[in-house]
Amino acid sequence: MDDVRDDLVIIDPDATPSGWGDTARAYLALTKPRIIELLLITTVPAMVLAEGGWPNTWLVLTTLFGGTLSAGGANAINNYYDRDIDPKMRRTDRRPLARAHIDPDRALNFGIGLGVAGFLWLWWQTNLLAASLSTTALLFYVFIYTIGMKRHTPQNIVIGGAAGAAPVLVGWAAVTGSLALEPWIMFAVVFFWTPPHFWALAIKYKDDYAAAGVPMLPVVKGEALTVRSMIRYAGVLWGVTLLLGPAAGMGWVYLIASTVIGAWFFAETVMLLRDRSREMRVFHISTYHLAIWSAAIIVDVLVRSA
Repeated sequence: MDDVRDDLVIIDPDATPSGWGDTARAYLALTKPRIIELLLITTVPAMVLAEGGWPNTWLVLTTLFGGTLSAGGANAINNYYDRDIDPKMRRTDRRPLARAHIDPDRALNFGIGLGVAGFLWLWWQTNLLAASLSTTALLFYVFIYTIGMKRHTPQNIVIGGAAGAAPVLVGWAAVTGSLALEPWIMFAVVFFWTPPHFWALAIKYKDDYAAAGVPMLPVVKGEALTVRSMIRYAGVLWGVTLLLGPAAGMGWVYLIASTVIGAWFFAETVMLLRDRSREMRVFHISTYHLAIWSAAIIVDVLVRSA
C-alpha cells in the first residue's frame, strides 16, 4: 500500500453526484470514516477497563454511535474549512468539497447537525459528562486545531492530537459518569502516539503540504529533525503505555503486549533515520500499535475477570 487517504473514494472523483445514492456517499465521505475508525478503536478498551469486564453491550454500541456522530461532525466541518487547500494535495484532492460535489454551506450545516446530534444522543443514552467531553473534543478539533493551529504552526498536530485522544475519556465517562487516573493515562498514550503517526504521513506528503501552505514539521524543519522528534515521542509513548500497567492493575497479557509493541514502534522510528523510504511502513505500524494496545487492554481485563 503506497498511498493513504483519510477519506473514501466513493464515486468517480470527476463526476457530479447524479442520484440519492451518490449524494449520500458524498456526505458519508465528509465524515472521514477511516479516521473515525481509529477514534473508536480506543473507546471500547476504556469502557472495558472502567467496568472491570465487558460493559452492557447496548451501552457500548450507543456510546460508539454517539462518538461517531460527534467525530463525523468535526470532520465535516474540517472539510468545509479546508476546502481551499484540499484540491492542492494528493491525499485530499478527491474529497467532496474539493471536487465541488456538495454545496459548502450544506456541508457546514451537516457537520454542525451531526455535532449537535452527537451531544444530545450521548446525553440521552449515557450521561452529561460523556456528552460534554465528546462535544469539547469536536470544538477543540475545529477551533483550536483546524482554524487556530493547522495553518500557523508546525506543532499543529501535537496540540491537535488532544482531540483524537478524547474518546478514551468519553468511553470511561459513559460507564462511570466520572473520570479517574486510568483514562487520563490512556489519553496520554493516544496523545503521544499521534505525532509520530501523523508525521510519518507528513514526510511522504511533504511537497503537498508545502504547496498548500500548511507548515507541517517536515516542511518547516526538515525530515531529519522530524524523524528525531518522532523517536522522542515514540520513546515517551512506550513509557506511558507501560505506566498504565501498575496504575490500572493490569496483568501479564497487557505487560507483554505493551512491551513488545512499544519496542517495535520505537525501533521502526529509529530505523527511519537511515532509510526515509520507510515512512509509510512506520505509519502503518503505528496503526497496528494502537489496535494491538487497545486489544491488549480488553483481553487482559476479560481474562482477569473471567
